[in-house]
Amino acid sequence: MASISTVRQDTPLPLLLCGYYGEHNLGDDALLEVLLAQLPADTPVVVTAHDELQVQQRHGVDTVNRRSLKAVLKALARSRALVLGGGSLLQDATSFNSLLYYAALISAARLQRKPVLLWGQGLGPLQRRRSRALVRVLLPLVQEVCWRDRASADLAASLGRRASYGSDPVWASESLPWRGSGGPIVVCLRPTPLLDTDGWRPVLQALADLVETTGRDVIWVPFHAEQDQTLFSDLLRTGVMPEGLAQRSRQVSAQTPREARAMFATAGLVIAMRLHGLILAAVSGAPVAALSYDPKVQAAAEDLGCPCHNLNQVTVAADLASAWLTQVDRPVDQGLLLKLRAQASAHRRLFTP
Repeated sequence: MASISTVRQDTPLPLLLCGYYGEHNLGDDALLEVLLAQLPADTPVVVTAHDELQVQQRHGVDTVNRRSLKAVLKALARSRALVLGGGSLLQDATSFNSLLYYAALISAARLQRKPVLLWGQGLGPLQRRRSRALVRVLLPLVQEVCWRDRASADLAASLGRRASYGSDPVWASESLPWRGSGGPIVVCLRPTPLLDTDGWRPVLQALADLVETTGRDVIWVPFHAEQDQTLFSDLLRTGVMPEGLAQRSRQVSAQTPREARAMFATAGLVIAMRLHGLILAAVSGAPVAALSYDPKVQAAAEDLGCPCHNLNQVTVAADLASAWLTQVDRPVDQGLLLKLRAQASAHRRLFTP
């Protein structure tokens, strides 16, 4: 199959990089950083983004409004290839309309005889029969793909498309030396339908018990500015947070993945619910534990060999606190990190001869 390297390199036409960029989500910001770093030097690009100015200023690239299909299709007409970059774009958990959006882009690219590449993509969930039927039609239209995990590769194979896989591209983010011995507990949590007010109580009690045992402070880091920003204040307002935990907690925002990594590198433990929060913490060498609202988080925790509690199961505060305590000041195994980082480099081959 043709990779992007087979497209004429002397053409001035850019690559159209399509993803959930400029949405104030540190995970997707990290994906874009890695994607741009893996492209051949001086490759012109246009990036789909919501906050276009932020993406332009941070990366010095041209952008197009990702929420306007008409604008993105116009950008595609002026591009030489379509790259779906990172995340899980071919899924219907967000909505079937989201899947239709990417189906329209892939179909338009192929009608224009332009290559389509799936870089570091997750596949699914595909909860509807019509979603699986649509993806079964779309996958043969793609020239090159490297999935981000085995589960995605297996799902694609069941739909008729076999392809290689690596680890999540964010594992290739710049690493930092860990210097967090004796440091605070950093939590990277998100609202989820799996936790109502009563559901949060044992989680927060476990965190309170951990704080009391270790004497550490807790830093709350909202990973998605819009979705996570008010979680800490909401938990305080509803009175569900134990008083001792509230007194030792504060919220600190990271504006970039680099700032988040720097914060994680000084933590005695990072407890993450966000997939890329878990990965960036591990890349920073920090001790980690996970709360899984999605199988992708469970899979990443298994790769790391760190404690992971599935929020679909009954939460016992004492069990959580005990598991977290074993991780405090015990950084991630460097051998595992090197393995995952090597696997993440597999995605680079889409852009090389």
